[in-house]
Amino acid sequence: MSVLDIRPAEECRWDLVSLGEIMLRLDPGEGRVRTTRAFEVWEGGGEYNVARGLRRCFGLKTAIATAFADNDIGRLLEDFILQGGVDTDLIRWAPFDGIGRDVRNGINFTERGYGLRGAAGTSDRGNTAASQMKPGDIDWEEVFGKQGARWLHTGGIFAALSESSAEVVIEAVRAAQKHGVIVSYDLNYRPSLWKSIGGQEKAREVNRRIAEHVDVMIGNEEDFTACLGFEVEGLDENISNIEIDKFKTMIEQAVTAFPNFKATATTLRTVKSAGINDWGAICWADGNFYEANHRKNLEILDRVGGGDSFASGLIYGFLATGDPQEAVEYGAAHGALAMTTPGDTSMATLAEVEKVKGGGGARVVR
Repeated sequence: MSVLDIRPAEECRWDLVSLGEIMLRLDPGEGRVRTTRAFEVWEGGGEYNVARGLRRCFGLKTAIATAFADNDIGRLLEDFILQGGVDTDLIRWAPFDGIGRDVRNGINFTERGYGLRGAAGTSDRGNTAASQMKPGDIDWEEVFGKQGARWLHTGGIFAALSESSAEVVIEAVRAAQKHGVIVSYDLNYRPSLWKSIGGQEKAREVNRRIAEHVDVMIGNEEDFTACLGFEVEGLDENISNIEIDKFKTMIEQAVTAFPNFKATATTLRTVKSAGINDWGAICWADGNFYEANHRKNLEILDRVGGGDSFASGLIYGFLATGDPQEAVEYGAAHGALAMTTPGDTSMATLAEVEKVKGGGGARVVR
């Protein structure tokens, strides 16, 4: 029996709708942003990556609610989304003023890192169409009440873009809750995004309002502390086996404060170098903790998007099986595979995820 009361697929147009911003990612490959003469271009966004992973890897029906400036960059982003199979019907198009003074599309310059040099990103997202979204822009009654969705996924990156984007999230999660749609939220705390609109104090105010309407909360130790105010002394970002118990204490505080949480989940990462991490995951549901297989010395090509792929695998596991142990195993396996390829989004197949989830390795497949 599932720990989540999920709407039947036959009642809904979409298995999942994501709400968030999508940017062009400019990737210098093995080089540095500051010295490169060429970039490879991808699309990416914390909330969107989840919808794309569920569509391309797991074969579910997904859509993205976002906004673009209507110019060639926006249409390039749309083309990427169409290639990923995610429904574009919920995209809003804002007239472009010819210069980007009033509205524009976001760009993210991201280095993968190597050895002692960690991954690094520089975002250019001021005045983006998504950041200017406001309540009423998306007809959530139409989306959830008439067309139907089983799951809504959104997160703290989109909520941090502006005062109005935070209100759009609150509007969406309330409408989803009204129609029996499962809501997942990735706290995804980014100090640089909150800095200009009130910092950590504002992050806590907004995220605690949103948390009241969340069924599945996703985040690491920094997220739960910065966004929700739960702290455990001595908990480090590199979570060791000893510190897992400390993290569990933090989760227990969170689910006591927010009894609406039906599940919470996090990845467990120990960074040894940019290319070598220990990797695992843990999920709380129905009063119990479930841990995924912990992978030591996981070799990583590009860590960006690993957490989003964990989230999409977790959601797939809940939708397909209802079992928290299966869900966290799907999440950890999918996240591990996503970090073996470049770009923010997953290139894995369900067969590959099933193989890794079952303990399979890197032996050649012919």
